[in-house]
Amino acid sequence: MKIPSVIIPVIQAIDSDYFPEGAEKVREMPERFEFSRSVPFIILHLGCLGVIWTGWSWAAVITAAVLYFVRMFAITGLYHRYFCHRAYHTSRVTQFLFALLGLTAVQRGPLWWASVHRHHHAHSDEEVDAHSPVWKGFLWSHVGWLTSSRNFPTDYRLVKDLAKFPELVFLNRFDLIGPLLLVVATYGFGALLQTLGVSTSGWQMVVWGFFISTTILFHATCAVNSFAHTLGSKRFKTDDESRNSLILALFTLGEGWHNNHHHYQASARQGFYWWEIDISYYIIRTLGALGIVWDIKGVPEKVYEQTLTRAK
Repeated sequence: MKIPSVIIPVIQAIDSDYFPEGAEKVREMPERFEFSRSVPFIILHLGCLGVIWTGWSWAAVITAAVLYFVRMFAITGLYHRYFCHRAYHTSRVTQFLFALLGLTAVQRGPLWWASVHRHHHAHSDEEVDAHSPVWKGFLWSHVGWLTSSRNFPTDYRLVKDLAKFPELVFLNRFDLIGPLLLVVATYGFGALLQTLGVSTSGWQMVVWGFFISTTILFHATCAVNSFAHTLGSKRFKTDDESRNSLILALFTLGEGWHNNHHHYQASARQGFYWWEIDISYYIIRTLGALGIVWDIKGVPEKVYEQTLTRAK
């Protein structure tokens, strides 16, 4: 029996690798806005309105801020600098835990994220770049590309180094695990605090800790695709429009030094100079000092020499 097309996105919300017509055919589909793909983002934003009924408390606001910080690092320091660029090494168990933490950011699985990002670097600001504001406009680069089915399948050919780990493939396939765990955890945390006499509740914590925190996190991450290719300065001459921005670096724990990163991608450090604040790098170095990660790649001297050459 043929499954109605309207049901397919629902199944794919559970199993991200479900493509009856084949993943390759989906990738060949025309790039267009699809309402069914926008539903999760609509639900995420509408969930923020729950604050009208739950109100706020300092406990909920602080929890939302902490979860934003932790999960932003999960995207910048783990999904991006580890899974995409392999800028340092860690154990297989820790790698699994990194991936699981990344799922709670509600930005899909680590292999999908890495495959899209590696393709972006290979074709940055070219027409085939899924989220280039140069070719497709600011709004499409910020969020529109996520509503097109052709960008939904994971291109496992680009992440063969990661796909050899079945536990990572499992998490990537069933990435809904992360959001569900976070909703349950925030509700339980809020309910526990309420029993202890703190002025909050399970649902208030879900609204702030999940919906509001995740929505802000989502737009801050997407800003690297849109703002970081339109606003800011260029230290290095690259073949794209990547820019450096202190403001964006502060919101994204260091990802705002985007021109630096596009010039030299392999480094775990994106703020190449001490005055370029890169909180994700500081955390990675701390994890290194604790022995949790190792072989942290820095910025080669030749890169700094290129900067000096351009300054003359």
